[in-house]
Amino acid sequence: MNSVQLTIAAYVVYLVLSIGITIWVAKTLFKNGKVFLHDIFHGNQALAESVNNLLLVGFYLVNVGYAVYVLKVTDSITNVQQLLEILSVKVGFIILLLGGMHFFNLFVFFRLRRKAQMSAQEALQATIINQR
Repeated sequence: MNSVQLTIAAYVVYLVLSIGITIWVAKTLFKNGKVFLHDIFHGNQALAESVNNLLLVGFYLVNVGYAVYVLKVTDSITNVQQLLEILSVKVGFIILLLGGMHFFNLFVFFRLRRKAQMSAQEALQATIINQR
């Protein structure tokens, strides 16, 4: 394989891996995030599902957009070893980015959940005081 063919192979493998991993992570977050959102929105299932869908779209836009943005390989790829090394750096960075976004999402979910629990607790205390 010549340099151009190896570069094109790198692009194809990189896009398939990075988009595939993004889809897997997004589906996992989407499925498991429903519980948090349902709790945050006090059982309002329609709102929780709507927000979850919006988060999913945003997640895809940011991650697929970034993966495509950094697609370019600046070095000439002359052998399979270089191809694998470039792919490992590019895909590894995408995985780190997805991990960072995952922990950021968890941080936001837990903060929102804590605020929702505090609001519910304050509302309960107000109800108890008003009943006296």
